[in-house]
Amino acid sequence: MNQLPKRISTGVALMLASFLFAGVIVPAAQAQMIGTDALLRAQQLQQERAAVATALERGDVRDALLKYGVEPAQVQARVDSLSADEVHTLAQNIEQLPSAGDDPLGLLFIIFVILLVTDILGLTHVFPFVNHKHR
Repeated sequence: MNQLPKRISTGVALMLASFLFAGVIVPAAQAQMIGTDALLRAQQLQQERAAVATALERGDVRDALLKYGVEPAQVQARVDSLSADEVHTLAQNIEQLPSAGDDPLGLLFIIFVILLVTDILGLTHVFPFVNHKHR
């Protein structure tokens, strides 16, 4: 009969310790309002990514990339991994290019530079002429 209160107090102590431990590990939820500027930036980023994707879907651009040995899936993966600032810069440069049917060379140059920079940084291995550091 003396065992029952001891077991109950041990069980209560374990349960109390688990509640305290769970309270320390799991942070409290926080709710915040999303500002209009943050929402507009997110929407603008989506529109700019769509503009870049549309430019890359053009047949002449795709053919030129294949001519350089770059698969369209690789390009799309790299564009998807760009930061918001890089997408913004790329979208602005696409808007400044000649009209859609005129000349894709400016877009190809921009894509080439982006792929070259990511290759030099070691994020990709697209171009064989870039010397990669072995880690």
